[in-house]
Amino acid sequence: MIVIGLTGSIGMGKSAVSAMFRQLHVPVFDADAVVHELQGPQGALLQSIEAQFPDTTGTQGVDRQKLSAAVLDKPEALAVLERIVHPAVAKRRETFLKRHRARHMVVLDIPLLLEKKSWQQVDLVLVVSAPAWIQRRRVLARHNMTPAKFRAILKVQIADHIKRRVADIVIETARPRNATRAAIRQLVACIKAKRTR
Repeated sequence: MIVIGLTGSIGMGKSAVSAMFRQLHVPVFDADAVVHELQGPQGALLQSIEAQFPDTTGTQGVDRQKLSAAVLDKPEALAVLERIVHPAVAKRRETFLKRHRARHMVVLDIPLLLEKKSWQQVDLVLVVSAPAWIQRRRVLARHNMTPAKFRAILKVQIADHIKRRVADIVIETARPRNATRAAIRQLVACIKAKRTR
């Protein structure tokens, strides 16, 4: 099984590329979705998060705005949160890999794949990228996003030009979506062909 590590900075189009893999029937482990589940209503991490960050959770799960305010630009607080979240996500990832071990390939969609050294667990690093002005436009169009929050997020992410250098494959998302989809389809076909030789 080929394990593809899918990553990219905020606003680069990673979610769209992840969806394209799913449309081609490639299993995708979505780390963000797992975090949302673990922090959602009755989520397994709510008690631990509330203990460390009081008043950031409720009946609907984590209040993402409050938790974000509690850790953004606060490295020590962020490290505390990561010690709660990362082991739980890693456990889910291992279960996913075992469940799909007979497949030609799987995708691990991990936003901080390079930042947290998770690239050591994959066979191919695929970086999704777009020009900075497109990234900024996409991100600032999001609900509850501000220029200050965007800058704070970028501080904890490796710069795009560095990600591009270390990537095995770079997928450009500034071009028409059909072109991006064709690149993903070609990659999947290539891996399947190699695995069946």
